Amino acid sequence: MSTPLARLKTGYTQGGRDLGMAFMARLGSLPFTPNQITVAGLALNVAAAALVVERHYVWATAVFIAGSILDILDGALARSHGKLTPFGGFLDSTTDRLSEGLILGAIAIVLADQGHQVALGCVFVALVGSFLVSYTRAKAESLGVRGEAGLMARAERVVLIAAVLPFAGHGSLPYGIYVLAGLTAFTVVQRIVYVRRQLTSEG
Repeated sequence: MSTPLARLKTGYTQGGRDLGMAFMARLGSLPFTPNQITVAGLALNVAAAALVVERHYVWATAVFIAGSILDILDGALARSHGKLTPFGGFLDSTTDRLSEGLILGAIAIVLADQGHQVALGCVFVALVGSFLVSYTRAKAESLGVRGEAGLMARAERVVLIAAVLPFAGHGSLPYGIYVLAGLTAFTVVQRIVYVRRQLTSEG
């Protein structure tokens, strides 16, 4: 990934995290925990997936975005109030994967009903690719190197889905899935190359 793009990604990722932490810090004491926010975000994604299947695309987008915002705020609450725990991080990562699987599964149902066989296959590519993007980073970090490189991390995938979903009634879903599958697969390759270079230089 080019340096300007890397700086851009770092800028909006860190900016969103800082904004969430500032917001949560201003709220003071809250009657719920970061883990409860994580579960609430998952519940919203379950609702968003159901709305996609029912073809309520605009409402599905709104609920999906709300769930994604909670996915930012759970970590922000944990950091700003000193509530970071190993299990909290584990739960957050696990529910992220589940949320993506639910949304892409719902999109797959719609594409199957519409007879888009190629796009349906690309949903599988996008799903496996999204899991591998996260796995390659986790595995790289377990080896003591960095693994966050690549174009299509979770934030970018969320933005792409949120941009395409409202127009699904006008035929946007297959094209969005083609882009998602291609860029996600490309990101997996980027991370493999990035990790290999680090391990080779260390070796």
